[in-house]
Amino acid sequence: MTTNPQKLYALGQSLWYDNIERRLLEDGQLKAMIERGDIYGVTSNPSIFNNAIGKSTDYDAQLGELARAGKSTAEIYDALTVADIQAACDLFRPLYDSTRGGDGYVSIEVHPDLAHDTAATEHEAQRLWALVDRPNLMVKIPATREGIPAIRSSIAHGININITLIFSLQRYAEVIEAYLAGLEERTANNLPIAHIASVASFFISRIDTKVDGWLDELAGQGGDVARKAEALKGKIAVANAKLAYRLFREQFSGPRFAAIAQKGGRAQRPLWASTSTKNPAYPDLLYVDTLVGKDTVNTVPHQTLDAVKHHAAAALSIEDGMDEARFQLANLEMLGLSLDKATDEVEQEGVAAFSKAIADLFATIDQRAAEFRQS
Repeated sequence: MTTNPQKLYALGQSLWYDNIERRLLEDGQLKAMIERGDIYGVTSNPSIFNNAIGKSTDYDAQLGELARAGKSTAEIYDALTVADIQAACDLFRPLYDSTRGGDGYVSIEVHPDLAHDTAATEHEAQRLWALVDRPNLMVKIPATREGIPAIRSSIAHGININITLIFSLQRYAEVIEAYLAGLEERTANNLPIAHIASVASFFISRIDTKVDGWLDELAGQGGDVARKAEALKGKIAVANAKLAYRLFREQFSGPRFAAIAQKGGRAQRPLWASTSTKNPAYPDLLYVDTLVGKDTVNTVPHQTLDAVKHHAAAALSIEDGMDEARFQLANLEMLGLSLDKATDEVEQEGVAAFSKAIADLFATIDQRAAEFRQS
């Protein structure tokens, strides 16, 4: 029987798993998920590793060994996370090979404290690429202003890049430009590009969480303003993503990309991230069922993956209601609310959240390492 993840895949959308932890690798669960066709890639971030390492004892054997060997906190973090990423890459390697690099990728993120340092981000991307040493790795670089030139440079160096924390259409356009320019730089230097893959991770639910809070304030005023505000709740994030997909279709169908594709270049797929529903009043698959499109990825946590398997619509939907999406965004501005302000704020909050997660994890590793050295 064809499952919903397989139906989505047949429609051109790959489900990636927004989670990684040692026990999934060791007990065969991740391998089974791949073989069943539940997932076609994995994404990780500092928050995921903070949960995996900080809230379990699964890593203690390796952590203790490294601590007693005198490794620093940063070295222990590298060893623990890289071991998981390499193991996951190896499990996905058959899929990566069979799809000729279409899927089977595993992502690891540069240190979030480097988000506003172009040179350091470039160096860290190259370091992680060499350290993991797997062709189906993607290094995650945040789409901050300082991250954009690092993305171009990394692509030009032949590194697979997952651009993360994209919220605005303007920043997404800059991400696409960085990718295309990086490939063009390689071709100008007679370097191959057919092996390079990239996804642009466009974050969804955080936008609704931010904007809905503003709309709730307007709804409290009553009258026509309240009615218009209520009508937009839970709609802005999807509308924003639909217009992002339209931009993707435009940028990867013109003569510029055609010249790149002729030399083996791939389209940079949009990846819908942060797609678990934060508001319990909304359908649990609000950010899945509305964003099904060809040449896209949706990365989902475990609970959302289970919901997809159980009751996803599994039908093309991303290009439905484009005019309505524009109308909704225009109405938001008419109410005096700025989507640009929202996307700026959630970008800053996203970087800060990942920085806090990695700081918490480093503190946990430091504490456990000290205990192991004393035992």
